[in-house]
Amino acid sequence: KMHIQKVFLGHPIIDNIFIMLQSKKCENFDDLRVISRDTHTDSRGEFYKIFNLDDLKKFGWNDSVKQINFSQSFKKGTVRGMHMQFSKYAEYKLVTCIKGSIFDVVIDLRKEKKTYLKFFSIQLDNVNRLSLMIPPGFAHGFQVLEEDSQIIYTHSKEYSSEFEGGISPLDTDIKVPWPLPVIGLSERDKKLPLSKDFIKNNSSWKFFIIKTYVAGTAIMKL
Repeated sequence: KMHIQKVFLGHPIIDNIFIMLQSKKCENFDDLRVISRDTHTDSRGEFYKIFNLDDLKKFGWNDSVKQINFSQSFKKGTVRGMHMQFSKYAEYKLVTCIKGSIFDVVIDLRKEKKTYLKFFSIQLDNVNRLSLMIPPGFAHGFQVLEEDSQIIYTHSKEYSSEFEGGISPLDTDIKVPWPLPVIGLSERDKKLPLSKDFIKNNSSWKFFIIKTYVAGTAIMKL
């Protein structure tokens, strides 16, 4: 079930202002993309493009952009995830690490795909300057690999507490190989269901979500 990709790019010096984004498909995972960047460097420092909607649409981002958020994690080993939104709030995400580094992970919860319940992981950091473009139907999370790591999220939908859910980052069947001992799980993330409970209580991620709480565990019934 494990698909791990590590990509390390250099820092090309370009002579014009047309700073481009490039896209690379993630093996076997339909619509999941690794985004790389050109960098302009001169005696003053560096410049690179973080986001361009026209570029992303060429890569398969079939929606608008509703919000861009910032996340900061102080301690390495901290895990956040695995989160997603459903129904009319199912969203594209673009995840970019602007300081430090993270082990970024997605779990495919699209039942019609051959990668259903498999995960993909990649290191994102301020050296390789990669982003992960995540389509609807994936749960997303990450582990902080350096102190004070900072992330920018681009979202195609507004946040909705009524249409959110996810999978436990410590799921014993999916077995994400977190590089460091896991610390810092929020109370919400501790209550996310295991994949077997998610499957039992969900016929498809595409429909309306109603949250119920059974024995302290958040179970999504669609």
